[in-house]
Amino acid sequence: MKSAEQVYGLHAVAALLASRPASVKKLVVADVAADRQLAPLLAQAAAAGIAIQKVSRRELDQQVPGGRHQGILAVVREASRGMNEKQLPEFLEALAEPAFLLVLDGVQDPHNLGACLRTADAAGVHAVILPQDRAVGITPVVHKVACGAVESVPIFTVTNLARTLRQLRAAGIWIYGTSDAAEQGLYGSDLQGPIALVLGSEGKGMRRLTREHCDHLLAIPMAGQVESLNVSVAAGVVLFEACRQRNG
Repeated sequence: MKSAEQVYGLHAVAALLASRPASVKKLVVADVAADRQLAPLLAQAAAAGIAIQKVSRRELDQQVPGGRHQGILAVVREASRGMNEKQLPEFLEALAEPAFLLVLDGVQDPHNLGACLRTADAAGVHAVILPQDRAVGITPVVHKVACGAVESVPIFTVTNLARTLRQLRAAGIWIYGTSDAAEQGLYGSDLQGPIALVLGSEGKGMRRLTREHCDHLLAIPMAGQVESLNVSVAAGVVLFEACRQRNG
């Protein structure tokens, strides 16, 4: 996973300061930013000995081209690399309840990945698994859209997704892939046990090898003319159906 050197936006920076303050080299703040929103973060940074640099709004805009920084940016000293497949068995063994995992097979858009992470956090997912290649990494945009979920949800980046799925199956976890062509519907499926829900990339969906490693394929019922949903919307539908079943 390529890690971010900058994290911007109120929620993303707040989550970073709460979880990894030692990784923050400095905060860059627009000198015309709303003090009421920024004051708690600046006080927290000052207490942690983090340098605070004030710049003009224009200068901050130039550092975050096209991004909604909300007047604050954190320069990260040591980027978070998340975890890899070697750490996965120990993580799974430590879970106190049946595993609830989200696997994203090649999501390319950082906005989609950020939205999926945010939804995963809200649904109580234990971890998200991402392939190292042919997928977007944890970029500043992902941090911003995820609103802190990059820091709160364990993220495993794996070099071989098919091998990782076999590893999950060996650990007793059922693999449910999503496919528009699946005969089994989402709402008729039992998602209460140890599960990993797999969603594919934008447009192409799951890769063939990923699909072959799934125990079941599920389809989201579609009543209108649209054939498929955006991956982040689909993630919300399947994760919260699983959440409903598991907490009901």
